[in-house]
Amino acid sequence: MSEARLAPNMPDWMVRHANTYLSSGGKEGHDYRIAPAGYGEMVVPALLLTTTGRKSGEKFIFPLFYGKAGDSYVIVASKGGAPEHPGWYRNILANPEVEIQVGTTKLKARARTASGEERAGLWQLALGFWPPYADYQKKTDREIPVVVLDPLG
Repeated sequence: MSEARLAPNMPDWMVRHANTYLSSGGKEGHDYRIAPAGYGEMVVPALLLTTTGRKSGEKFIFPLFYGKAGDSYVIVASKGGAPEHPGWYRNILANPEVEIQVGTTKLKARARTASGEERAGLWQLALGFWPPYADYQKKTDREIPVVVLDPLG
């Protein structure tokens, strides 16, 4: 099995963010400072998600904003409101066993897509840590998936 690498075709800011996170061992990049268009500067918690490619079988790393729900982590498959789901989400549909790094802590988790009332509550949580998700939802016809990462062990 190959070592995990950054996912291809990520925007430059995500590559820089992931590289900072990785090179610091998680000491930097966990709290990501950003000023999205139409919003003031904010600090957003970020984790690194490692998925297994659904076609290649390779391990890919994606930096993502997250929230906490109990012991689980909540991430959003927004892709900025693009018409299609992000690659990492398609990967977890094929193989929900993932690895995450939150700061300096690394753990294995199982990903699942929230639905119904659980999704509604977690969507509100997500809007709390990254308000632009509301704008992304307006840009697309798809329901943006809210993903729960349940730690294993």
